[in-house]
Amino acid sequence: MTIDERLSELGITLPQAAAPVAAYVPVVIDGRRAYVSGQLPFVNGELVKGRLGESVPLDDGIAAARACGLMILAQLKAALGSLDRVERVVKLGAFINSTGEFQDQPRIANGASELMVEVFGDAGKHARSAVGVPVLPLGAAVEVDAIVAVRVD
Repeated sequence: MTIDERLSELGITLPQAAAPVAAYVPVVIDGRRAYVSGQLPFVNGELVKGRLGESVPLDDGIAAARACGLMILAQLKAALGSLDRVERVVKLGAFINSTGEFQDQPRIANGASELMVEVFGDAGKHARSAVGVPVLPLGAAVEVDAIVAVRVD
C-alpha cells in the first residue's frame, strides 16, 4: 500500500504546503536526510493561537500538534514528490507555547507523534523533544519540526 493510499484509508487530506513566513526554506534535503523547518498549526485554514495552561484547552493543543504533523507531511510531499520516499521519521521537535505551570507538553506533542505512527507504522516511531516555551511565531500554540530519513532515487 502506498502512503497516499494509507492517507486515504485513514480519511486524511493533506493541507497545501505553507509558504515560509521568514528567510528560510521549508525542507532541506541533505543526502538521506530531510530536515523540515518548524511547522505551525492551521486548522480549517486558521492558525491556532494561544497558550496551553491559559487560553488553549488540552484537546485543542493536541489537535494543533496533529495539524503541525499534517503540515510536515505536506512539506515532505512537496519536497520529495512522494511520501513513499520516507524511510523513517527520525526525530520530532515539539515546541508548546505554555505557561510556567503547564506540564503536559508530552501529551500535546503526542498529537504529531501518533499521526506519524498512523501514517508510517513502525517507520513513524521516532525520538522526540517536547519543550514548553513562553512564545512562538505569530502567537502559535504549537510548532513542530522534523528530521526524516529518505530514500535517494
